[in-house]
Amino acid sequence: MKTLITSLAFLITLLVFSGCHDKTALDANGIPEKLVIAHFNSGDAPALKNGLEPLRKYLEEKLDMPVEYIFTSDYTSVIEGLRAKKVHIAYLSPFSYVLASQKHDITPIVTVGENGKASMYHSIIFTSAKSDLNSMADVKAHAKNLSLCFVDPASTSGHLIPRAYLTTIGLNPDNNVFKQTIFAGSHIASILSVVSGKIDVGCSTTEYGVELAARKGLIKPGDVKVLWQSAPIVSSPIVARNDLNKAFVKKIQNLYLNLAKDAPDVFIAYMKLLHDHPQNYSYMTVDDSMYNGIRKVASGIKDLSVVK
Repeated sequence: MKTLITSLAFLITLLVFSGCHDKTALDANGIPEKLVIAHFNSGDAPALKNGLEPLRKYLEEKLDMPVEYIFTSDYTSVIEGLRAKKVHIAYLSPFSYVLASQKHDITPIVTVGENGKASMYHSIIFTSAKSDLNSMADVKAHAKNLSLCFVDPASTSGHLIPRAYLTTIGLNPDNNVFKQTIFAGSHIASILSVVSGKIDVGCSTTEYGVELAARKGLIKPGDVKVLWQSAPIVSSPIVARNDLNKAFVKKIQNLYLNLAKDAPDVFIAYMKLLHDHPQNYSYMTVDDSMYNGIRKVASGIKDLSVVK
């Protein structure tokens, strides 16, 4: 696990961010010539790019500098992009933020709020509606004959939370309790692998996984049978490198915080990719302590090297 999150991710990062070598340098005041923002691609790159294009243009106009989005296929390459100083701002999952913040060189600046409070979502363990599995007791009884897929090593709902739960019920994936354990790469891939029958049991999220796949017409709502659902998980943060000029970061933070009010069309263009009622959401300030619960869960799992 640790090897996958470090050495492999570093190789991916070199390939993804190699074109940003000169663009990311900071001047003497800690301000870049071009703002580079990294975003994990959850499976539909064209839709994500189109949804964020109005925001890219908005930030470019307000900051009076070029703004570029870099889309990656996993969270680990975003983490390494931050550490290699090839990215200034990044969208991270709660768990990938905890991993990335171990060296204390990034700060969360905003997260998505719903009706004035931090938005929440849930992790799920699920199977196909056609499966004979009806409970986690069934999964435990037949684990040796079942295949399991997580999403991404640094995914919160697609790896950390369900992995921790499985361990508490005696199904630690490290102990080869399943016939096969894989990473699907994205929430959509995890869901489609299970619905198609290629994988027996999958991990994902209700809000950004099953519901999103159904909205896109990739599955029908009844195609998935949920076997377990987690407690609410705090929404993902957007983070900034700590070596950036503080006033510059504050300006970026304020642009996000005021986005729903000042440029609702720009905000909704992105939010509608994720939510049925984007008008209920807005960006809000976020504090590192909001992710202490994730740290606590991660600290109990071997080889994740998460600092409390």
